[in-house]
Amino acid sequence: MMKLGYASAILPDLSLEEVVQFTAANGFSTVELMCWPAGKAERRYAGVTHIDVVGFTANDAARVNELAASVGITISGLGYYPNPLAPDQDEAQVAIDHIKRVIEASALLGIGIMNTFVGRDWTKSVDDNWPRFLEVWTPLIRFAEDHNVKIGIENCPMAFTDDEWPGGKNLAHTPAIWRRMFADIPSDNFGLNYDPSHMIWQHMDYLKPIRDFTDKLVHVHAKDVRLDQHRLDEVGIMATPLEFHVPKLPGLGDIDWGQFFSVLSDVGYDGPVCIEVEDRAYEDSLESRKASLVQSGRYLKNFMP
Repeated sequence: MMKLGYASAILPDLSLEEVVQFTAANGFSTVELMCWPAGKAERRYAGVTHIDVVGFTANDAARVNELAASVGITISGLGYYPNPLAPDQDEAQVAIDHIKRVIEASALLGIGIMNTFVGRDWTKSVDDNWPRFLEVWTPLIRFAEDHNVKIGIENCPMAFTDDEWPGGKNLAHTPAIWRRMFADIPSDNFGLNYDPSHMIWQHMDYLKPIRDFTDKLVHVHAKDVRLDQHRLDEVGIMATPLEFHVPKLPGLGDIDWGQFFSVLSDVGYDGPVCIEVEDRAYEDSLESRKASLVQSGRYLKNFMP
């Protein structure tokens, strides 16, 4: 049975203990915990550390698992979303090394899921990025296999702002690229953390990938988006995407969530579905962000058993 949860990046103000208590108190059965290196975030929704995986031990894992079990929830996966293919080699290596630490922590916790980005040099084409993708990700997937951890790659293009333009900072944003990626690194431990909202503003079918990549669905993000046609008519598809679309809470955008869950259940998906809040209308305070999760959960539960 699918489990409804949320990505903890929206609650940076709360400690791990507070996140766990909030999760249980508001009817969620799971939570994706963010595991960024402690320190300053380089972008919105980054830099959140609810589990510090540096020096993480079996005793630390036992404490976290006891905390979650004490209120009857699970951890859906560990999240860390950097750019391991950044053109700056030092930046990329920091990301690669930390991805390994998150994989190790996921193994110690017995979760078996780690969510991230493939990364990209946004100034180069997909083909020009490919040799480096293989160089970085072939050993990373082997490392995940050795630890019995599945990697869920989120399909966000990361092409929203001027510094990410034009190619974006994540290669894995279309079915054509997923097919190539999974063919070149064939592994049961290499899959998708699927977010349907990113298909909307790319003018793509957000239901078809559920059917086509059923065996690659490791984790699912529930985020909605509103495509503003009146803005798109002004700026066109060559503009940065935030000029013509707005991330919204589930139910406030263009995704038909009834259809989405209908197809998920048809293909037999029984993993986590975690709400990802990036709706600026709900970001003015901690209480508003908490309320956004409660509202989203209340809405999505209509489509879940």
